[in-house]
Amino acid sequence: MAQTEESRNGRESNTEVNLIPFIDLMSVLITFLLITAVWTQVSMIQLGSSIYGKKTSDQITPPPPVADIPLRLDVKDFGFRLIVGQDKYTFEKKNNEWVTSELVERLAVVRQMYPEKGDVTVTVDNEVPYEKMILGMDALLGGGFSSISIATVEAE
Repeated sequence: MAQTEESRNGRESNTEVNLIPFIDLMSVLITFLLITAVWTQVSMIQLGSSIYGKKTSDQITPPPPVADIPLRLDVKDFGFRLIVGQDKYTFEKKNNEWVTSELVERLAVVRQMYPEKGDVTVTVDNEVPYEKMILGMDALLGGGFSSISIATVEAE
């Protein structure tokens, strides 16, 4: 029997491929894929029809029902800004303190104007502390608006 060059050098060729590291890598990649796929679905919150969407057609649309009037509370550095439809109300800080009494009074008026309206969107500036957003949300709850949504970006 003829000896090959490898067997003459004392080494034999190993034709088995070790698949265990490859299987380990694939199992980690598949796990990572499954986890990230779930989080991308969770990060998308459906708000129904967008109240901030731009008009795409030239047709005249009928005015929205009273329940579809946008109601938004902006928490800013200077205080609160309440937007009801096209009306804007500003409630500034007094003596560098956040006061919600006027905001609650205005919310009571809005509640009387639109008794079936229960949803409101809250936007917050990045510089505003978290506690001030909670203060605004408490004022909304006190005004009778229980369905509160948090928006990440203010739309003008």
